[in-house]
Amino acid sequence: MKLFQKLLLAPAALGLMAPVAASASELNIAGVSQYGSEEQVTSITQFSDVQPTDWAYQALSNLIERYGCVAGYPNGTYRGSRAMTRFEAAALLNACLDRITDVTDELKRLMKEFEKELAVLKGRVDGLEAKVAELEATQFSTTTKLKGIATFVMGANSFGGSNSNASDAAKTLEGATAFNYDVRLNFDTSFTGKDLLRTTLRSGNFGDSPWGAAGTVGANGANLGLNALEVAFQEDAGPNVVGIDRLFYQFPVGDKVTVTFGGRVRQDDMLAMWPSVYPADTVLDVFTYAGSPGTYSLNKGAGAGVWYADNGWSFSLNYVSANANVGNPNEGGIGTDGAAQTFTGQLGYAGDSWGAAVAYNYGNGVGPASGTPAAVLQGAFAGAGSNNSVAVSAYWQPSESGWVPSISLGWGITSYSSDNTAFDFDGVASQSWYVGLQWDDAFIKGNALGMAVGQPTFVTACDKDLCGASPKDGNYAWEWWYKFQVTDNISVTPALYYLSNPLGQLGWELNNKRNDSAPLNNFGGIIKTTFKF
Repeated sequence: MKLFQKLLLAPAALGLMAPVAASASELNIAGVSQYGSEEQVTSITQFSDVQPTDWAYQALSNLIERYGCVAGYPNGTYRGSRAMTRFEAAALLNACLDRITDVTDELKRLMKEFEKELAVLKGRVDGLEAKVAELEATQFSTTTKLKGIATFVMGANSFGGSNSNASDAAKTLEGATAFNYDVRLNFDTSFTGKDLLRTTLRSGNFGDSPWGAAGTVGANGANLGLNALEVAFQEDAGPNVVGIDRLFYQFPVGDKVTVTFGGRVRQDDMLAMWPSVYPADTVLDVFTYAGSPGTYSLNKGAGAGVWYADNGWSFSLNYVSANANVGNPNEGGIGTDGAAQTFTGQLGYAGDSWGAAVAYNYGNGVGPASGTPAAVLQGAFAGAGSNNSVAVSAYWQPSESGWVPSISLGWGITSYSSDNTAFDFDGVASQSWYVGLQWDDAFIKGNALGMAVGQPTFVTACDKDLCGASPKDGNYAWEWWYKFQVTDNISVTPALYYLSNPLGQLGWELNNKRNDSAPLNNFGGIIKTTFKF
């Protein structure tokens, strides 16, 4: 270090040490000379009078081991308890400054040796700073992030069975090869870094497709319902219309409580956990409800909810009314007889590799989200009565990907308070279950393989005088798929699915209640391409 630098630094350091310095009359010139001429120690253990219990032990050790600028007296002592004179302080400071000069010289040598590499790095940093400045100048918002998902689906259905009435109707409505799309734009805004205001714009053209939403049997663009895809979306106003699919605000209260409310919020947006890890890429909608489309109906509208989460355990409560914007209490509102409403409670646990949940749902004018026409339409009319659903769901996943798949399973039951005049049912109850298997990094890292089997929601009990010895609503569903992760943002998923009796009781009714014919079945295949941006 240059002399003038030492002269600048030394007075400041000596001034700070002045309160502990001895007076000039106490100065021992010989002692200072001995202190300054003593060779620097390399370990604090060389001082016989310094103990680990001394309050400055660690600080002294750092000065010795990191900088090597502490010396003692010839007799091997440091004499840390005695007052330091200004001359002794000067000697100590001078030794440390000399050491810093050595380090600086070494750094200069290294900088000269790697001069070219440092110049390249500086250029890259300057380039990054320019890009950051450009992004800041042109960014959409300082508080909002945009995430988008666009999905293309192409495929077809085939139908079998001896029920010609149902088969002919299905082929007429869903027999063509089709190409459809779904696009979602999520605008996630945070004002504090912990809260979330989500606005989702969505559009699609699945209304008249072979894979439209459940519950539209008999309408223009009707479909079987059970072959509906999870991405099958279309605004009520028609195809290619952009609408607001989500609008809600979520914020924490303390460290363990989260509150959510909004004018367009879905039931699962207000659950602390989702009790399934299946699937990595969705195919049939029926396999996306953790085994219970009655309990997890995913009712969407105005609503509010709260959850508490601590050490893996969570408890959630929420309410949703799909027609809360309606002023007529007979046709909508909040908490009215005409409200299409759900009240849901969930108790769950989510660990590192497994999770489980028990949930209860009360619905009024809202039936199971997916199932046979009889099971879905039973609770789909406002004012038609209420239903109570219970679900038990769980999952397990291996710590590392391999031949052992993750396993998700669930079961649900729903009871209805009113009869179903459309199908002559009374005292109706329905059930559902599923098992989903998924292999991550299947064959190639990043890809995934999956399959699921189960019984979509079907009527299991009714008045025997009205529906015969037993309901004819039983059915099975299967799906198989493989997701190719082409890039980080693009995936292609071919999939196959089979439905043994998608119309259930309705198919039996359409076949003049004959028991000697095979019900309508549905085999289909799709290629699904997903873009994330």
